[in-house]
Amino acid sequence: MNMSGQSLLVILLVGLVAGWLAGKIVTGWGLGLVGNIAIGIVGALVGSWLLPRVGIRIGSGVVSQIVVATIGAILVLLAIGLLRGVTGKRW
Repeated sequence: MNMSGQSLLVILLVGLVAGWLAGKIVTGWGLGLVGNIAIGIVGALVGSWLLPRVGIRIGSGVVSQIVVATIGAILVLLAIGLLRGVTGKRW
């Protein structure tokens, strides 16, 4: 994956919003404000890498990037929850 500094900055900023959204969507599995922001940044990277690989194209622009990052953050939160064995309890 070849990424410029500007695109990485956009992914990180979009990840901030996506982490907050993912924390609201996946209730009970959130990591708090700072943790959800970190998950959003990781989710932005995961979503921007994974979704094109499985053939999902959402579009262009900031809103579509937020959607992709939110999907990635939700997947990361669910994976962390499954790995830790959490059954709906808040951490």
